[in-house]
Amino acid sequence: MNTKVTVIGAGNVGATAAQRLAEKQLCDVVLVDVNEDMPKGKALDLSQAAPVECHDSKLIGTSDYSYTKDSDVIIITAGIPRKPGMSRDELIETNSNIMKDVTAKACEQSPDATLIIVSNPLDAMCQIALKTSGFKKNKVIGMAGVLDSARFKTFISRELDVSVENIEAFVLGGHGDTMVPLPRFTTVAGIPVTELIDPKRLDEIVDRTRTGGAEIVSLLKTGSAYYAPASSAVEMTKAILFDKKKIMPCAAYLEGEYGINGIFMGVPVKLGKNGIEQIIEIKLKDDEKEALDKSARAVEDLVKGLNI
Repeated sequence: MNTKVTVIGAGNVGATAAQRLAEKQLCDVVLVDVNEDMPKGKALDLSQAAPVECHDSKLIGTSDYSYTKDSDVIIITAGIPRKPGMSRDELIETNSNIMKDVTAKACEQSPDATLIIVSNPLDAMCQIALKTSGFKKNKVIGMAGVLDSARFKTFISRELDVSVENIEAFVLGGHGDTMVPLPRFTTVAGIPVTELIDPKRLDEIVDRTRTGGAEIVSLLKTGSAYYAPASSAVEMTKAILFDKKKIMPCAAYLEGEYGINGIFMGVPVKLGKNGIEQIIEIKLKDDEKEALDKSARAVEDLVKGLNI
């Protein structure tokens, strides 16, 4: 193939992302991990599934970043996962050191790539990746809103017993408990969800969306979500590789948009071959803006603790 995507971190999220990239025949895939044998084994296993799944994507597993040279997109999933009772914020010290290391190595090999950050705490890790890479802000994107919106859509779909394909929704703000799901901009086959679900029940669905990741962590006991995060990162990658100009909620570096400066926040963006090609500002009501500002303050507090 003419396109190459590097996935850094061969754990559950990274390996699942590699699988979906290959099986959708979007690109060739390089799966990188500090543990040399693990990505080799997973890439070999995925390659041997190719005749059954009927794709010709090439997969390489390695700890050698030279194999990642000239990647079009780099998906970074490396880092330790959350454990039950652990907040995303508690991950910051360990994962920030990992992020600095892998970003520097990957960007040296692929200076024209677009970075998609999946590692948690997401908004802080994006900040580190931007600083370490030296890339322009449009080339560093956080996978947050796509996942959070998918969770919101799932819960609405189940509540109304309708296809997920009927639902359009998005979530703003930081990737955590202060995220801002927006029922006012959420529709089911064009019908506002506020016309279909009573306010009290809708509030419960919004709250479940905010804690969707923690709910999965509590159930798994020994890890965190990976199927939906991997799918979300792959959907973003597809929009970039195929220059789809697709509007998606992603973590973007803001410089005045929504009245927020100097941090990554989840907002609607247009994704294409140049990464974030437009940040789309929507007019928020007072309570929505207040919630977004609260989320921004939480991210700002987190970023203050970063050694960058």
